[in-house]
Amino acid sequence: MAQLDGAWSETALVAISGQSGTDVQFACITETIDVDIGDKDFDAIATLCGGRLVKFTPQETTTITFEAYPVQAGTEDMIAATTGTGFFDLMNTLDTSNPLAYSVDRTRTKYRVAIMWTDSSTTDATAEITATDSALRIVAADGYFTSVKPSFTDGVLKFTITYKVVPFDSSGSANVKMESVAGADTLPALASYTSSAKW
Repeated sequence: MAQLDGAWSETALVAISGQSGTDVQFACITETIDVDIGDKDFDAIATLCGGRLVKFTPQETTTITFEAYPVQAGTEDMIAATTGTGFFDLMNTLDTSNPLAYSVDRTRTKYRVAIMWTDSSTTDATAEITATDSALRIVAADGYFTSVKPSFTDGVLKFTITYKVVPFDSSGSANVKMESVAGADTLPALASYTSSAKW
């Protein structure tokens, strides 16, 4: 991964984990990542004297969109796998062995997505970054994959995948976190994702 002339460029790490599953690495089949952190907006209320009152609106949903080139329908045994090979399983019931088959169903599974840019040699987006390296990481937990769209319009099978997460859980705890380290301190590894541990 390269931080060149003050900007992260060229490469990134992506890890996806279901609750109580392993962190599965997806960077090698992913081309682009777009992170739309939900707006924390407000409305302006005009008063009769010409003044303005601010009315805060709740923060909106965060959306992460990937463009990727999988050659498999999903990832065999996504709960225990280490490398991601497809995406249909993220919206449906998992299949644990080949041949992989995913019928559309009503299953909705919570996932954590970790995205990291670093000059460390690690290949895991959830890894600890030591004090000699730099990194920027975005983590979203307790969200859902809402869209997996394949396209063959330009002669290459390309998938567009959408993950959405509300900014807070029902108790008001954050579901999205941004963190970084700049070569002076250690960035801790993420804990395994479970129903009681987001990061």
